Amino acid sequence: MLTYILKRLLGTIPVFAVVTVFVFLLLHLTPGDPAVIIGGDYATPEQIAAIRTQLGLDRPLFEQFMTWLTRLSKGDLGVSIFSAKPVSELIVQRLEPTLILALATITLSIVVAVPLGIIAATQAGRMTDRCVMAFSVVGFSTPVFVVGYLLVFVFALKFRWFPTQGYVPLAKGLWPCLHSLALPTLTLALLYVALIARVTRATVMEVLAEDYIRTAEAKGLGAVTILLCHTLKNAAVPIVTVVGIGIAALLGGVVVTETVFNIPGLGRLTSDAILRHDYPVVQGLIFVFALTYVGINLLVDLSYVLFDPRIRY
Repeated sequence: MLTYILKRLLGTIPVFAVVTVFVFLLLHLTPGDPAVIIGGDYATPEQIAAIRTQLGLDRPLFEQFMTWLTRLSKGDLGVSIFSAKPVSELIVQRLEPTLILALATITLSIVVAVPLGIIAATQAGRMTDRCVMAFSVVGFSTPVFVVGYLLVFVFALKFRWFPTQGYVPLAKGLWPCLHSLALPTLTLALLYVALIARVTRATVMEVLAEDYIRTAEAKGLGAVTILLCHTLKNAAVPIVTVVGIGIAALLGGVVVTETVFNIPGLGRLTSDAILRHDYPVVQGLIFVFALTYVGINLLVDLSYVLFDPRIRY
């Protein structure tokens, strides 16, 4: 098991290196001169030159990379051009809404999707199975912003159960915070539930067809015991995998959802930075999102040893 963990940890080093190089080159891969784009149509040559100096674009590429890498090793993601604040400070200020929204979405999705997938697998070919699969197709195919506006129209404008937008900080109470994030959570969870439920159904159906399940049934074991002790344990690896893969969709959906519901999180910060051409903020956010995704996938890989003992060897 220790060998497996060390291999996975070492395997993340090249990934981190590629992410670092890509995020650095993001500013240089942008079509046109970033200084001209930031300065706008009415910027003077002196102002453009000052922007280039501020961004360090007047220095050799390798020197820029080494300077950026040195700052990155110290936790320095640069300074925002728009607000003149450190990017790391802006990210910390906006972290709470995004973190709570992501945790609420993941929790709700797993609690709903896994039972739905199991029910669909055990009722394969019946009306219940067809309804779950139809829900999965619709949920996975509908754009996030369409779901968001539809939920706002129904539950915020028609029934007035939830606020249309905004965020209540956690410091003001857990319930007011979760109440303000109810519609954004449902918006993101629809896509996530559809993905997990579909994979859960397929995996559980595959496991139920195995010989050891029939042996367990022949021994007289109860359906609940077979489901919990044999079926779910052997189906856990694909389910955990799709949960990790779904984080990518979740990170992308956060940007759209926070914009729709006017939530001051990392997603809204990303969209604002792109519109303002605030390249240091965009670079910092992409770096944080990429490292988060890589870290979650590493945890998913390491969790395999808990569900499949053969992986330890």
